[in-house]
Amino acid sequence: MSDDLAAGFIERLRLGCCVVRFDGTAWHTVAANAHLRLMLGQPVETPVGQVTPFARERFADGQACDEFFARLRAVGVLIDHLVRLRRDDGSTTWVEVTAGITPDETDPTQRRLEAVCRDVGERRALDDHSRALQDELRQAEKLAALGHTISGVAHELNNPLATILSWAERLSALPGDERMRRGLGVILSESERAARIVRQLLTVARKRQSTRGMVDVTRIARESLALRAHDLRLQNIQVIDALAAGLPPVFADGHQLKQVLLNLIINAEQAMRNAHGRGVLVVRSWHAPAEGLVLVEVSDDGPGVPPEVEGRIFDPFVTTKDVGQGTGLGLSVAYTLMREHGGRLRVASPASGGASFVMEVPAAAGAASADLIGGAGRTAAPTPPQPLTGTRVLVIEDEPQLATAVAETLIDEGCVVDRAGDGAEGLARIAEASYDVVICDLKMPRVDGRQFYRAMAAVMPALARRVIFVTGDVVGTEAERFLDETACRWLSKPFRLTDMVRAVRDTLG
Repeated sequence: MSDDLAAGFIERLRLGCCVVRFDGTAWHTVAANAHLRLMLGQPVETPVGQVTPFARERFADGQACDEFFARLRAVGVLIDHLVRLRRDDGSTTWVEVTAGITPDETDPTQRRLEAVCRDVGERRALDDHSRALQDELRQAEKLAALGHTISGVAHELNNPLATILSWAERLSALPGDERMRRGLGVILSESERAARIVRQLLTVARKRQSTRGMVDVTRIARESLALRAHDLRLQNIQVIDALAAGLPPVFADGHQLKQVLLNLIINAEQAMRNAHGRGVLVVRSWHAPAEGLVLVEVSDDGPGVPPEVEGRIFDPFVTTKDVGQGTGLGLSVAYTLMREHGGRLRVASPASGGASFVMEVPAAAGAASADLIGGAGRTAAPTPPQPLTGTRVLVIEDEPQLATAVAETLIDEGCVVDRAGDGAEGLARIAEASYDVVICDLKMPRVDGRQFYRAMAAVMPALARRVIFVTGDVVGTEAERFLDETACRWLSKPFRLTDMVRAVRDTLG
């Protein structure tokens, strides 16, 4: 091949090619093709003397430059040696260099370096991305396995906790001396504390699907504040708890409501800390009976939300934080969760400063409230609870002690109660008698709650609308779809017996 043909071939290569001569003090490029110039971020018409692929300042790491030439001098040849070179615009790319160093043919006192360079920056980025995906997959598999294990443990723990809580609640309603009542109060509070620990483990272990039950919004708000209490103190943020007692319950996923509130609290923390290193956080709740809503407001005295952002603050990737400080997804997720609950999330940012986010959740059907209505100073007469006298209830529960506590509580309310130890026995019961409400555990041996429901709904569709499910397990994907299909009420073990009675009344209503 003639020299002209060879030069033309090298110029058309999609590889960087160069010849560099060392005169004893510095390296001077004597030949370089167009692709090498492009790799280095230089125009193709750049004079060859200004093309410096192996100048020390071209290396992103000075130590890598020393290692490159040391190995080249020691061995004479490098094959696919990986280095990170700096382009003219300051960006860097990974390059594989195959090079050889020999005495120069025209001047034996000088050395000649011939090199072929391949830009592997994109390939390396893809490799890094692939490794990151594999790491995420392995982590997801670990969390799935952990979630499965903890789910089983939760079921085993929550069943006895439900029994302890139920019997302590029943005994606390009986006459007794102050010492006994104080002890029962400790049992009640410690049982609920243990249940919260189990729920927190489940939250960490895996992403939860929506698992709804009767929820006390004030309790959820106080638990959210408790989780941030240490950080709030460290950041000199004063917390004003204006949460109301006696609010109607809401039918919601308590963990998702907590996720929304934690997001609002943390956002407020960061806004106040970045603005003036301290602040006042106000969290209050109230009932709006005319709208049928329970509301929670999180207010701060930070810089507020700019007017140009306020209208789209709940859009994905919109954030008022500095670059790198937020993804702009937190409020979008919170907004979506509230919409899924039939409520909404709204923001107000007055000109005087600060921001206020209000979470609105529909109150549970039939819930009473002590709010003032119908004129100043007049309190609505409390709505008498719907009597349950004569209501026939079937309790399907494989935990005998818990089933006894539930049955006796309903009997005290005037119900006629039958019991079944699993779904198969429950199907036999409904074939023999008619019932107004069925309370059914979701996870049982032999025939579980789902199997029972499907078999029962096929022959008694009217009764299928009056089933209340209870479970101590975390709801997974299948169970989540099942509960969505049935639209039945759902109580999480351990539950208060008063919540169970309320659920029965709401179901009948």
